[in-house]
Amino acid sequence: MLHSNLPEPQLLKVLLEPLLEDFQYWFTRSRSLLQTEVIPFLEVAQQQALLERVETALNDVIATQSLFRATDGQVGVDTQVLMQWHTLLMECWQVAHHYRLSKSCDA
Repeated sequence: MLHSNLPEPQLLKVLLEPLLEDFQYWFTRSRSLLQTEVIPFLEVAQQQALLERVETALNDVIATQSLFRATDGQVGVDTQVLMQWHTLLMECWQVAHHYRLSKSCDA
């Protein structure tokens, strides 16, 4: 394992901090897409539900980042939560990819 000789708090900082930043970046981008574009292959209710899930996850990530910083990296995130965020991001990436493909076919 990379950095396996680091004490646990430093290991968390090295691994978790950039992961949380990535989640925040991608959830922010996903939120922007879902708020500003009409996704033709999603029903309005589906798009709104996905947006709500993204906003909830983004708020959770931001809160986790704040707690992580406030405790100087002394808190972690349950693996199950990380997997839920990852699964949601995969869904958002698929929607964004499909949306870009549909836009390029329209051009």
